[in-house]
Amino acid sequence: MPVFSEGESGKQARSQFSSRLTTLLAMAAFAVGVGNVWRFPYTMGQNGGSAFLLVYLVFVLLLAVPALIAEWSLGRASQAGPVNAFRSAFGGKLGIPLGLIALFTIFMALSYYCIVVGNILWSAWFALTQGFHDDTMAAYQAGLGNNGVQYLWGAALTLFCLWMVHRGLKRGIEAMNSILMPIFGVVAIYMVFVALNLDGAIPKLLDFLKPDFSQAGPETWFAAMGQACFSIGISGAVGVMYGSYLRKDEKLFPTAAATGLIDTGAALVASMFVVPAVLVFGLDMAAGPGLLFNTLPELFNAMPGGRWLAGPFLAAWALVALLTIMAAFETIVGALADFSGEKFGRSQWIWSIGIALLAVMLPIAYNPQIIGTLDTVFGSGMFMFGCLMAVIGIGWGMGKAVLHAQVSFGLGDRTTAWLVFWIRWVVPAALLAILVSFVLTTTGVI
Repeated sequence: MPVFSEGESGKQARSQFSSRLTTLLAMAAFAVGVGNVWRFPYTMGQNGGSAFLLVYLVFVLLLAVPALIAEWSLGRASQAGPVNAFRSAFGGKLGIPLGLIALFTIFMALSYYCIVVGNILWSAWFALTQGFHDDTMAAYQAGLGNNGVQYLWGAALTLFCLWMVHRGLKRGIEAMNSILMPIFGVVAIYMVFVALNLDGAIPKLLDFLKPDFSQAGPETWFAAMGQACFSIGISGAVGVMYGSYLRKDEKLFPTAAATGLIDTGAALVASMFVVPAVLVFGLDMAAGPGLLFNTLPELFNAMPGGRWLAGPFLAAWALVALLTIMAAFETIVGALADFSGEKFGRSQWIWSIGIALLAVMLPIAYNPQIIGTLDTVFGSGMFMFGCLMAVIGIGWGMGKAVLHAQVSFGLGDRTTAWLVFWIRWVVPAALLAILVSFVLTTTGVI
């Protein structure tokens, strides 16, 4: 995507989303992706079940949505990608390393995310050509365990996403968003209907949803906030980059609230067809990153017409996931192009990042058991750290007046004052407390 386009005055003006609808679709597309369908159910299963769900909903409302507003504000105020935005907020000595760390975090998340989406694409192909039934389950598991095949699928989608990013904002990302988001929503809702009609699904689901708050300690808080950061895309990188593409009159609060609502809705929809299936088929909710790849074939095998629904659903899900990958690539490429200027252009960065990613993906594809660890470190911990730095950057680095100017559109003076206070004081204190308590708990200090 060309980061700059010709303005009316003949000067170079930063590209912007063309309308409020395309802005919301772009933000929602990044938020939905694989994070809610693949990551949310197994994270919930490993961290207290419905207790995790309730903590997650609170964190999205009170922390993630304000943090998203902060990241957009930093990007729009600086009119730059993460590296230059952090430099504007903290100065070059601290800001540049922080921006590069945020980009490295996104890069590492992509390194395993692309493998996961490659698995989904391969599963879609398998479903379309052979179908999920008793006679093919062994072949499916064997293919899923073929590391070379999974790497090739991940590499192919990586190259496709790089090509789409090269096409630009309106011809690439906006066009894909407008087509795929509505299709995926319709298919996912139908999946909920099918899953809830499995024998015994609703009683098992209701029993699962009884919260046990004795399990909701620091690890659950960390997992819930990490899921919110990963899913909504607040990491000090993607939110900042997309914020720099927002129109100056874009009302941040309602757009962020709508993004959070769509993201939460997607998480709940995913849970409503994954969790009942897991419970009915006697699978383990805490099985980790492979949970969904064990659950969905069983669900499609059991449901009427599952052979015909499996392929289209998995294909639509994979295509929506591509939107997240494109957004992440755009963030890395756009930020580095901002930072390097004319010394190294977008095309060079696109292919340089692509080659590096393909190299890093290879050992991960052949050692998929490390994906869970990478996801905890980068998808939760480093996302949260980058988000914390972005909130501090706009609230304290650039200052109260700049933050006030960014969030005031469409809000009254009193509401704006409360939101500014919340972003400057409450959000960073909460994020820091969650990070520190998790580290202290996991290291055995407390």
